[in-house]
Amino acid sequence: MRKEPMQDISAARFTRGQPHLRRYHQARWDEPVIFELSQPGERALLLPEVEPAIAATAAAPLPPGMRRAQAPALPQLSQNRVLRHYLRLSQETLGADLNVDIGQGTCTMKYNPKINEQLARDERISQLHPLQDESTVQGMLQVMHEMEHVIEEVSGMDAVSLQPRSGSQAIYANIAMVRAWFEARGEAGQRDEIITTIFSHPSDAACAKVVGYKVITLYPDADGYPDLAAMQAAVGPRTAALVITNPEDTGIFNPRIAQFVQAAHDVGALACYDQANANGLLGITRARDAGFDLCHFNLHKTFATPHACGGPAVGACAVTQALAPFLPHPRIVKDGQRYRLQTDEKTSIGKVAAFMGAASIVLRAYAWVMNLGADGLREVAEVAVLNNNYVMRQLLQIKGLSAPYANGKSRIEQVRYSWRELSEETGVHAEDIGLRAADYGVHYWTSHHPYIVAEPATIEPTEAYSRADLDEFVQIMAHIADEARSTPQTVTSAPHRCPTRRVDTKYLEDPRQWAMTWRAWRRKLAEHGAR
Repeated sequence: MRKEPMQDISAARFTRGQPHLRRYHQARWDEPVIFELSQPGERALLLPEVEPAIAATAAAPLPPGMRRAQAPALPQLSQNRVLRHYLRLSQETLGADLNVDIGQGTCTMKYNPKINEQLARDERISQLHPLQDESTVQGMLQVMHEMEHVIEEVSGMDAVSLQPRSGSQAIYANIAMVRAWFEARGEAGQRDEIITTIFSHPSDAACAKVVGYKVITLYPDADGYPDLAAMQAAVGPRTAALVITNPEDTGIFNPRIAQFVQAAHDVGALACYDQANANGLLGITRARDAGFDLCHFNLHKTFATPHACGGPAVGACAVTQALAPFLPHPRIVKDGQRYRLQTDEKTSIGKVAAFMGAASIVLRAYAWVMNLGADGLREVAEVAVLNNNYVMRQLLQIKGLSAPYANGKSRIEQVRYSWRELSEETGVHAEDIGLRAADYGVHYWTSHHPYIVAEPATIEPTEAYSRADLDEFVQIMAHIADEARSTPQTVTSAPHRCPTRRVDTKYLEDPRQWAMTWRAWRRKLAEHGAR
């Protein structure tokens, strides 16, 4: 009997030493919402009966009008069906633990160490309640207090609040402190303008508008840097603050940032630094070094805690000593060996969130920093910059892709690319390429508004990925660019191997066509008739 030679299966994954594109097909379960799976009488677990004395005690503080007349209509499922339901949904999801997640725009999607996840799930932290007596949460208050000192050191600032629940809320808090600062000086009525730049985070302008300021937006010069002459012309007695991201969302670092800050200070305004893009700056430069008065960091970006589909998060506000009295309260203070929450600062802007920070997020960030140390934080920045510039050099070899502005120069930790040339040649748009990428197990967000860069794609590798990971992502982008030229309809109709195809967004424009909850949707169907 003739024997077939053994085959090297792993060798078949390579051609001329280069790996083939990963064979990928996502699960599609057509999974109903959990309420539709409900079966009367099914139980995942049996809870012990509540003792009458405990039930009476628990209900006593509630006014009669707030007490339920009947139990909530929760779905009823067996344990194995609950497990199947959520595992199926997880199989229909791309996420940071499943794919090379370097294309999330300016969201700094880095690896979240699992030891930190274990810490956050320990019952000694997961069972804490924000209304506990201070004497029972001394350990958590110590972690928060010491994390504030870390942010002070990284930023060069004098005081920090971890209360804001997001980057945007931290921006809002900083601009609210700007307003309070000038109210205390009797200048609030005069100073009614905030200056920002078009490539700073959109939240900078949005939060300024929410606080009540008129927004003046600076556009870039020919090289993509914020226009210093335009800044100097815009500032004046009505300027309250400069609010700026640096590096901006193009990945370009403004080398004249100190001059921008000085231009604000020359007219008596404050300077506020949006450091959501700080992943390439840790241990290298600090907000205070450029003269800023306020700044913020996103712990859920720079400090390696999960984004978690938009929350929970923490935006850390950092300020100089002069602005410290305006920070949100409560503030954590240390009295001897004890920690307490201080709320008696009369000039404080008050609370911007219900409680003092998202404890599990702060703990994750604290553990990450303590593990790395000062030298490790600097290495994070250095590797992030190296990875980004390596990817840029590789991606720019793809015909039809460019990196507008600062031609021939390095970027910090991200680049806003443009597929304009490829789009004009093939009719394939940047969004099409991002959706087609999902067929290969990766993806990217096209960009943030405004779309100043045509056909944008913002790629940010961070320090979390190896050269092999980066090469795989680049190879996928190059392959899709080839597809755009050979079979553009394959790209424009993508994704093909994912559970969901393209969403028709026209329905989102008509409130009659959607609802925020399943029960609200059922009510609408009953009112208008199912189609």
